[in-house]
Amino acid sequence: MTYTGRVAVGGPPDVHELTDLLISKVAVGPMENNAYLLRCRTTGEQLLIDAAAEPGTLLRLIGPDGLTGVVTTHRHADHRQALAEVVAATGTPTLAGRHDAPGIPEPTDRPLDDGDTVTVGRCELLVRHLVGHTEGSVVLIYDDPRGHPHVFVGDCLFPGGPGRTTRPEEFNSLMDDLEAKVFGVLPDETRVYPGHGNDTTLGAERPHLPEWRERGW
Repeated sequence: MTYTGRVAVGGPPDVHELTDLLISKVAVGPMENNAYLLRCRTTGEQLLIDAAAEPGTLLRLIGPDGLTGVVTTHRHADHRQALAEVVAATGTPTLAGRHDAPGIPEPTDRPLDDGDTVTVGRCELLVRHLVGHTEGSVVLIYDDPRGHPHVFVGDCLFPGGPGRTTRPEEFNSLMDDLEAKVFGVLPDETRVYPGHGNDTTLGAERPHLPEWRERGW
């Protein structure tokens, strides 16, 4: 079936089948958070991005093969409500941005810094640290060797604009990091997987960067 990236709480996951990686997207919880399960098609190893809510739903998605890790994109509570239960059930290591880790009640086994890599089987994701939505938000970039890049952005970017900030300096920081570390280095075909709502592409959003700067949000 064709992947659309449109999911609803209580509905089935949508699975994006890449050559080397399977990306399963599911919506969970009262804030309709997206969680993403990445599975290496060669080794069967799996990585979860944001154990946001509904541990039962996430554990059914994970299945019997378990996890090699769970990444929390940022410290906000709606992105980690099921983290303790998923860790308890799977024994998986936890990963989060170094500057947000102190704000996450569950211990972070591996703090992430800008430029780090996270692996799932034979697939590798690049970590970029973006400051603004929180102090330690991280995004993960999978540069598909047989296609185009895929970027998991948490709440740093959505269709129509950057993630929420509360002060002008936070907005400017987030926009600077988005332009330098995401838009500035990745092509228009890059698929964007946000923490809430539908997917987008960098090409769809790039023309609106000046507009976002002008409006300040």
